[in-house]
Amino acid sequence: MSNFDRIVPALAAALEKRGYVALTPVQKAVLAPELGEADALVSAQTGSGKTVAFGLALAPTLLGGAERFAQAAAPLALAVAPTRELALQVTRELEWLYELTGATVASCVGGMDMRTERRALERGAHIVVGTPGRLRDHITRNSLDMSALRAVVLDEADEMLDLGFREDLEFILDAAPAERRTLMFSATVPRSIATLAQGYQRNAVRISAAGEEKQHLDIEYRALSVAPADRENAIINVLRFYEAKNALVFCNTRAAVNHLTARFNNRNFSVVALSGELSQNERSHALQAMRDGRAKVCIATDVAARGIDLPNLELVVHADLPTNPETLLHRSGRTGRAGRKGVSALIVPNSARRRTERLLQSAGLTATWASPPSADDVLRRDDERILADPTFDEPVKDDERGFIEALLARHSAEQVAAAFVRQCRASRSAPEDLMDIAPFTPSGEKFARRDEAPSRRDDFGASVWFSLSVGRRQNAEPRWLIPMLCRTGNITKREIGAIKMQPEETFVQISADWADRFLAAIGPDRKLQNNIAVKRLEGTPDLSRAGYQPPRPDKKPHRGKGAFEQYAPKPKFEKRAPAGQREAGAFEAKPWAKKPGKPKFETSGSPKHKKSKKQPG
Repeated sequence: MSNFDRIVPALAAALEKRGYVALTPVQKAVLAPELGEADALVSAQTGSGKTVAFGLALAPTLLGGAERFAQAAAPLALAVAPTRELALQVTRELEWLYELTGATVASCVGGMDMRTERRALERGAHIVVGTPGRLRDHITRNSLDMSALRAVVLDEADEMLDLGFREDLEFILDAAPAERRTLMFSATVPRSIATLAQGYQRNAVRISAAGEEKQHLDIEYRALSVAPADRENAIINVLRFYEAKNALVFCNTRAAVNHLTARFNNRNFSVVALSGELSQNERSHALQAMRDGRAKVCIATDVAARGIDLPNLELVVHADLPTNPETLLHRSGRTGRAGRKGVSALIVPNSARRRTERLLQSAGLTATWASPPSADDVLRRDDERILADPTFDEPVKDDERGFIEALLARHSAEQVAAAFVRQCRASRSAPEDLMDIAPFTPSGEKFARRDEAPSRRDDFGASVWFSLSVGRRQNAEPRWLIPMLCRTGNITKREIGAIKMQPEETFVQISADWADRFLAAIGPDRKLQNNIAVKRLEGTPDLSRAGYQPPRPDKKPHRGKGAFEQYAPKPKFEKRAPAGQREAGAFEAKPWAKKPGKPKFETSGSPKHKKSKKQPG
């Protein structure tokens, strides 16, 4: 009990029951004697235990020296969170923390049935947790009685302002009693938060949790350089290599979430999606599936970056790079919580190397640069897991012995072991074979030798020719054809040889070792982007029979192209010779001759015309 000597006894017992041994820095800070019953502006990083912290800080204010709450009536405390998921998570945390006090905790969040929430408020609640918009609706409809409030908590206040909830927050705070306690918790304290605190707090104590500068020490950051066409394959190998109990894959758009969810479902991953287009019921089911083990991978947009707490989350994968350092920290902060270790892996296409370095530098993070796990790496890790399986250490049970003897009598030990290994591997998705990419120096430049001669296309080696149904008349150019071929066909520029463009067709040479993979990647319909058809050719294309027309001899070559021809210089304009001196056939030019037309009149009223001189009278 010595670790929790300043905590209300019922809450201390709940912490011990939950397995708490020591408090986090922010939890210790809010229990400091100098804070007392004062307002507080607390800055602490995500994953530092802020929910339990404000639960501990509120208890003396709400209980008023009693050990248990009286019968619930009008709410005594209001906690406001930016997202539905965070509000529901706060509700769950406060329920177990206040379980032995007899507290009733109600939630009011968007997307849930408002009539059910209204009935819960009518029955009475000691603590209400909700999102800004829904709480404002309840206050406006007089279903939330604010008259007895003793405390208001704003959780993730900076995020609520970023999401545009300032007006709703001000409405809620104005509706609360003036004699109340106001606690604001925020990962950062920008000027907007400081202004809000000055307007709605009284002599607030500013708390910066000790150890804040040591944030995310339990998170290992890895930046994995991949070829652009291998981005999804690299994510599959990362998930297979770590085999995390829970993994969170972040995308920047809903479309990307839907695409990866479908792809991973086909690859035998137990996966759920989490994005803004889902209903609250669907989002709750997705998170619950992660918590109870029915799903291991959650693919989400940044709506899940704030406040989501998955107890067994060991891996965060950034399928799309975060747009700013704050997003990177909040995404990664979903793992490495409460002393547990975690991995944050950034999937970095070659072209985004510099941007990623700047992002990490701005966030104050150091990442280990490496290649993603190869297929061999994944299989080796699988073998290590099989050998380390604790099942091998368990003694043989009596009810198993008879069948084991029968099995060994029919099959050799080697065959039994082989069948076991096959079963283990069949239950997992096969790893992907990734392309090799050129290594990088620490500054981000590709290694290159100065004396290395550029590769020549005439010694490209064994190859297969393909025909594309687009040519010069469709404005086809190698600068956009090559990226399309690499992206759709899962190849790199090194696997592409010569490109021969015709008026209506383009021939592309691809390394023979990659031809089958190229065809498999573009799919059975053999179509690229913009409905460009692809056809495999046998042998070398015959340009004379493929719509190729040699230039006509009488056709004037394009300027700067073709053979050099001398043309007679064009005659210059000459002054018109006087009559009688012109020679027959001599060149005459009247460059300034005017066509007959209406005479121009000069006016004095328009600035666009010359003013006429006034004639003397």
